[in-house]
Amino acid sequence: MSDAKVDLTKDHHAIKDDLAARRYFAKFERITRILGHVAQEMEMDRALSSSDAGILMGYFNAIAGSFKALSMKYLVSGRVVGPARRHLTIDLHESGFPIYQELVSMANDAAQAHQHLAGMASADELRDQMVRQIVGAREIPTDLQYAMSQRLYYEALAHDPQRLFWAQMHPVALPGPEMGERRRFVIHWAIYDTQLNVPVVYIMELEDSGRRALPRDEGRWERVKAHLMAQSVGGLKLITIGKGFDTDFDDLHPKRLRRIHLGPMYSNAFTLQTGPIREVLDEAKAPVGEDWALAWTVEELESTRVEMEKGWFSATEREVFDLDPLGARAAETGATRMSRAIILPQRPFQVLAEKDPAGFRDVRKFVVGAHERVMVYG
Repeated sequence: MSDAKVDLTKDHHAIKDDLAARRYFAKFERITRILGHVAQEMEMDRALSSSDAGILMGYFNAIAGSFKALSMKYLVSGRVVGPARRHLTIDLHESGFPIYQELVSMANDAAQAHQHLAGMASADELRDQMVRQIVGAREIPTDLQYAMSQRLYYEALAHDPQRLFWAQMHPVALPGPEMGERRRFVIHWAIYDTQLNVPVVYIMELEDSGRRALPRDEGRWERVKAHLMAQSVGGLKLITIGKGFDTDFDDLHPKRLRRIHLGPMYSNAFTLQTGPIREVLDEAKAPVGEDWALAWTVEELESTRVEMEKGWFSATEREVFDLDPLGARAAETGATRMSRAIILPQRPFQVLAEKDPAGFRDVRKFVVGAHERVMVYG
């Protein structure tokens, strides 16, 4: 195997046209809204628990908030002259999302948002200046428009940063369903995958046999958070993450772990794709706003029983995780099960249904119809 590093920047593309950037953000505004409808459908047919659906809704809203903030950042920046001239950079191959560095830069901006706002004119002052330049000087106030867009950007970052999606979304513990005498918790966290450039959400259900409830046991909780973030790497199998957690924390017992990949997003207008999805989008010739498809992959790992591991003076519970014995790729995926879905508007779905490519037959289809009504096939 070659030791040469893969140049991931070859798939990066700067959207230099302002109108194209606006269409891009409008597309994602709709997609993130539709994701909520998809979660509701999955909850209704019990593919998601109400707890999981609620957790995902929070992340969808956070993703929407981050896209809204980025849309302000780049609203006029392509028209200004000099170093301030900037363009949104996306991963156009097997992602369709902004590159990881965009979220890192946004986090750096958020750390100084209040400082920026303190040194800027108010929104009302900027509007007055724009009116005077338009009416008096009869000029397009590009620089003032840029200043306004940056103010709105920093306001979005400063207003409620906890409601935005960042490169790392640290673990949160929620009370889990009561079963037996032990405390149960649902822990969720998320990352923006540095290799795939897509949001990835993790949800873990566990039992706590410790003396103090996990969120109130500061030392243990901090170790748990650090452990989970360190293990949140796309290349790691769920079985590796689950066993590693089970081994490192004798009084915490992971019963179920889910990993949800929200992406890639495919669109002929913004991304490069290969295989059947390219043919589907090409032949659909869907209008602006309808030319897209979003992949959604769920990996699940479940514990089926407990074995006692004997030590020098005591025995420790160890989880035995189930790898699907009927799944030909169980050892490869390292999960109990894996399911794939695709969300797409009606016209691309019609082409997909007509072509019926083999690789999509076991993929669940969420079809967006009129008034954003979601219909489920497969």
